[in-house]
Amino acid sequence: MKATVLYGPGDVRVEEMETPTLQASTDAIVKVTLACICGSDLWDYIESPKREIGRPRGHEFVGVVESIGTDVKNIKVGDFVVAPFVASCGECDYCLKGQSTACRKIAFFGHEGEPGGQSETVRVPNADGTLVKLPVAEDSPLVPSLLTLSDVMCTGHHAAVTAKVMAGETVVVIGDGAVGLCAVIAAKRLGAGRIILMGRHQARTELGREFGATDVVSERDEAGIEKVRELTGGDGAESVLECVGTISSMKMALGVVKDYGTIGRVGAAQYEEIPFGFGPLMRNVSISGGVAPARAYIEELMPDILNGKINPGKVFDMTVSLDETPKGYEAMASRTHLKVLVKPQLFEQSLND
Repeated sequence: MKATVLYGPGDVRVEEMETPTLQASTDAIVKVTLACICGSDLWDYIESPKREIGRPRGHEFVGVVESIGTDVKNIKVGDFVVAPFVASCGECDYCLKGQSTACRKIAFFGHEGEPGGQSETVRVPNADGTLVKLPVAEDSPLVPSLLTLSDVMCTGHHAAVTAKVMAGETVVVIGDGAVGLCAVIAAKRLGAGRIILMGRHQARTELGREFGATDVVSERDEAGIEKVRELTGGDGAESVLECVGTISSMKMALGVVKDYGTIGRVGAAQYEEIPFGFGPLMRNVSISGGVAPARAYIEELMPDILNGKINPGKVFDMTVSLDETPKGYEAMASRTHLKVLVKPQLFEQSLND
């Protein structure tokens, strides 16, 4: 079968790999019907060291269950499912608290030489605790939005939850990538009274306005901080959702957060230290967030997709076949497209040239 593999900066290939098989009684094998490229995939695509042996890619996918282990009880062959970006048991103390990314049996897709989500078939450990059945057909127009529950929508929601977004209050979202735009959706869903989106790509910020942003600040760094302060009467925002992951974005978050406010930090951090000195301490600023426990949020968010209340699938603006996945990476890295869908079925021509 075919799978996407990374060999180093700018070097993504689609290669033949062995089709995964059941290895444990709690496994399931899923035939991928739709996947996507994550913003976090781009960090490795841009900066990772060269490898002689490629690393399989992809952790966001939906698909059909082809086979299950003898101890899988809740998931059945033929189920159409979504997988959160890490596998978790659903039974340990962390999972029972909704903290699936700390699961005592945590497993990752695309590790130890196994295919990731950007492939034709994936082995899913701890299938009962990981997979969620989707109540739609494989060709439903809702599938792209349901795919966002594997990561990006849940990550945006996690930013809002950890930043303690409350009804009627002011929120700043830093970053107009797919996570930032989903964070706008999440902030609106939680009742934010004002949502200021910090981003400078017009097509993306226009989508952000459609999702619920009331203001857009295109300035960055100190100029951006000054503009947000101006918009908020000098105070800043009660909740700041940091959805980029650079030291610059964290400094902006600290600059626009209100005294006693909270920063929800979900951008894949490209820094080791946070400039959190005596000043933020005196202001009683809190920093929260981290890797989203997507499995804990899927059932909460899914009904709003099914009833049309939210449509996070609009973040996808390009579709490629599996063979064209390198083209999708290039498009996202060059910022000509926001987020790319990958269809494992082969087409004579991709949906977007």
